[in-house]
Amino acid sequence: MFLTDDFILKNSFAKELYHGYAKKQPIIDYHCHLDPKEIFEDQNFTNLTQAWLAGDHYKWRLMRANGVAESLITGDADDYEKFCAWAQTLEACIGNPLYVWTNLELKRIFGIDERLTLANAASIWEKANQQLQTKEFSPRGLIKKMAVEVICTTDDPVDTLEWHAKIKEDPTFDVQVLPAWRPDKATNVEAAIFPDYIRKLEEASKIEIQSFEALKRAVLKRMEYFDERGCKVSDHGLNYVMYVPAKPEEVEAVFQKGLAGEPLDFEEIAKYKTAFMQFLGKEYHRMGWVMQLHYGCKRDNNRLMFEKLGPDTGYDCINNYAPADQLADFLNSLVSADELPKTILYSLNPNDNAVIGTVLGCFQDSTAAGKLQQGSAWWFNDHKAGMTEQMTSLANLGMLSNFVGMLTDSRSFLSYTRHEYFRRILCELIGGWVENGEYPYDERVLSKMIKGICYKNAVDYFGFAL
Repeated sequence: MFLTDDFILKNSFAKELYHGYAKKQPIIDYHCHLDPKEIFEDQNFTNLTQAWLAGDHYKWRLMRANGVAESLITGDADDYEKFCAWAQTLEACIGNPLYVWTNLELKRIFGIDERLTLANAASIWEKANQQLQTKEFSPRGLIKKMAVEVICTTDDPVDTLEWHAKIKEDPTFDVQVLPAWRPDKATNVEAAIFPDYIRKLEEASKIEIQSFEALKRAVLKRMEYFDERGCKVSDHGLNYVMYVPAKPEEVEAVFQKGLAGEPLDFEEIAKYKTAFMQFLGKEYHRMGWVMQLHYGCKRDNNRLMFEKLGPDTGYDCINNYAPADQLADFLNSLVSADELPKTILYSLNPNDNAVIGTVLGCFQDSTAAGKLQQGSAWWFNDHKAGMTEQMTSLANLGMLSNFVGMLTDSRSFLSYTRHEYFRRILCELIGGWVENGEYPYDERVLSKMIKGICYKNAVDYFGFAL
């Protein structure tokens, strides 16, 4: 019964839509955290732990919840011991998407058609490791194996993008690996690293930054550098979408305090970020970039572990403060000047689904189908219930058929089976509506819809040249 050809698909319509259309679509990964250097160098992984557990804070959280010692998670324990600790944890993960993802990756990528348990961990370890030493299972091999056509990495404005250039110049690899603009360090004026970061931005842009206007000139120069190298999308990690407009002299005063490393109050931070995000949004519109806004996360909650391990190690949570009025007012400030770019909104709080759905509807226009998008169920919502809820809300309040679909948001080359998981849930949702008599079974319309959400909508929306 587990992971059959029809798992998740409960009716004939869902099965036909998945097997006939969704399953066959290539993958557009328009937001991920893969390292372009790893893609270029294409070095095989030493073992399954290095490919599967290293850097995967999703798995780390579950292992900690199972009482596993930190030495077996992020510590210096033997890689095989870490793998066994994950195998033992996985057995207890009923209802968690990682149970399905883990075993689906074994099945689809390695051809191992057995559930990972502590009892068979040694056998699976051996079988997978043997394959990981072959060319088919190198980073590039895995990307090609999973029919990926485009990868958008996550890159800081000061990054050289040298690895993207080297990949592009390599005639043996035809997958597009494009940079994506992530200017969080220039946005977070309150951060202790802000003054040092501005010095790095000066060096990268060759522009002295002593004022907010100079900062904008430096940022714009780096945006042009990214644009020349194929960038089509930005990404922002925000506490929430702020809108506290201020006079230029007020913004300048805040910038000077940030540059000097002086403490800033809540209102000052909001004024700076509003002005900076408005500037960026207008430039995205001018350059034809898509603006992605990720918000609703409270990061690094365990201070003790943050000091030991740093960020992105499994100590983040959902934040429930995201004022809808400021989100709407921020978008309105851009549309009022006819400078609103294509925008994708992601909230980590699923309670924001309806808010996002109704905000989107205020700013759609004829320049693009689904100009404003609700992003796919993100992070803690990246599971069957979360995906179903997000897509149902999107359908109820807008147009699911224009949805740009799934992305990995992952640091792992083994994560692409998540697209299969998403596509099955999508087909089950739509197939259920057909079975219930809520939508007719029109194969022409439904097949176009499924192919669009799984692949073509993203190609058209971002403007990828394929």
